[in-house]
Amino acid sequence: MKIAIVGAGIIGVTTAWELVSDGHEVTVFERRGAAAEEASFANAGVVAPGYVTPWAGPGMRGKVLRSLLSSHGAIKLRWPLGSRDLGWLSRWQKACKLDTYLANRARMQRLAFYSRNRLHEVTEARELSYERSDGYLVLLRSKREKKLVQPGLDVLRAAGSVFKEVDADEARLIEPALNPDTPLTGAIHLPEDEVANCRQFALLLKWEAESFGAQFHFNCDIAPLSRVAPTSLSLASGSDPVRYDAVVVCAGLESAALLRPLGLRIPMAPVYGHSVSAPIREPLNAPRSAVMDERFKVAISRLGQRVRVAGSAEIGGSLETMNPAAVQTLYKVLHDWFPGAATLQSGIQQWKGARPMLPDGPPVLGASGIPGVWLNLGHGSSGWALSCGSARVLGDLIAGREPGIDLEGLGVERLSL
Repeated sequence: MKIAIVGAGIIGVTTAWELVSDGHEVTVFERRGAAAEEASFANAGVVAPGYVTPWAGPGMRGKVLRSLLSSHGAIKLRWPLGSRDLGWLSRWQKACKLDTYLANRARMQRLAFYSRNRLHEVTEARELSYERSDGYLVLLRSKREKKLVQPGLDVLRAAGSVFKEVDADEARLIEPALNPDTPLTGAIHLPEDEVANCRQFALLLKWEAESFGAQFHFNCDIAPLSRVAPTSLSLASGSDPVRYDAVVVCAGLESAALLRPLGLRIPMAPVYGHSVSAPIREPLNAPRSAVMDERFKVAISRLGQRVRVAGSAEIGGSLETMNPAAVQTLYKVLHDWFPGAATLQSGIQQWKGARPMLPDGPPVLGASGIPGVWLNLGHGSSGWALSCGSARVLGDLIAGREPGIDLEGLGVERLSL
């Protein structure tokens, strides 16, 4: 089939790879000047399927309120809050019910484990070399955090994650550079999880897809799809429409505007996150892989010769406005755990990205209900962890094959939430 993909983030690139591998004629359109320029650009890079869970869950409203009152709280509301943000928050509250949370958690983790396997298969088959390392360590500063994390360990057990509770001494053996002056009660070690450079992988896979015949067109802002001819694409600036056999929408936050003329209402909103990437000053003082500070919900990752610190979640505000308080929290957590790791005088990259999140958690994956239009969107903060599996599932669906996982609850029918 002749297939167009709108969006060349990690979701669009992995989708292009799977479809061109299946023998389709694939053309990708991206409004930015290169692949993986938005939410895929400088995220934490953690691939930890057992930790892929919905935001919407029992007790989350209380956690959000407590976070708002803390100067280093992980979740913040920013002005202005638009109607899209307020509508998203209303739907999010409705999805916090226990039964809804449990179902959505199962859906996301099922896809996340499948996706990690597919990531490894593609990496091995194409001999891709990118910044990555094995292991993930969740740091617990106090006995209270150790107690509060216990329900999360039940989630990991239920998901089939391999993990081990370790004391402070063992945690420091796993990550010898941890600052001995920062209190540490213990940690959760997940040896089969990993950290990897999402953008590097996306660029490498784009080149692989091109070698199979896929075409990528950048600086192409696509006009909203037409109800009369939904599989015909034209530029927003004006151009003759080009008809395809199928169109796959992987355009992140822009997907909602693209699909609105078709009568599809996507309850998606940006949840902003920040990261700081800095050159390693002394390798022995840097993390070996990735750690997560459970109190501040900040990840510190080793990516080649750089350290990346990522975290925060902001609803409202704008992508263009960097939040100084959120950045300071990142620096604080880095200094707490790895004070001598990075050179902070030069070569620093500060980044703010918009995660395209649906209020209940799981992405929407599969047929849109409009003939020829397919969806792969709404992955939120788990886009990297879910990307390869989502793309393989979509490829199977388009080919009429049975996907490798149960798709219950991942379809467009859920958008009425």
